[in-house]
Amino acid sequence: MIELVSESRCIQCNICVKVCPTNVFDKVPNAPPIIARQSDCQTCFMCELYCPVDALYVSPDVEPLTGINEQSLEEAKLLGSYRKNIGWAKSLTTTAKQDSTYQLLNNIK
Repeated sequence: MIELVSESRCIQCNICVKVCPTNVFDKVPNAPPIIARQSDCQTCFMCELYCPVDALYVSPDVEPLTGINEQSLEEAKLLGSYRKNIGWAKSLTTTAKQDSTYQLLNNIK
């Protein structure tokens, strides 16, 4: 479930608002979007995946957490962690060319 939009990291691009399939966020003029309908979150992680500055935290738990704050998430390195864990982090180098299917298809061309 979506738990936090980081006010210090958010660049107000509203990509999270656009990619959310259940309309959880509301745009706010000159401010980060707000989590307006947290209970509608399906924990799909789309917002966290597409956030270009790792300003969101989606908990894998389906119930809202208590005591969540930006500082504790920052210290635990949880902001943007889902994107990094699935290989979408900017700092990662692609390993696709090492994949056997990629090599097989490349040889067929």
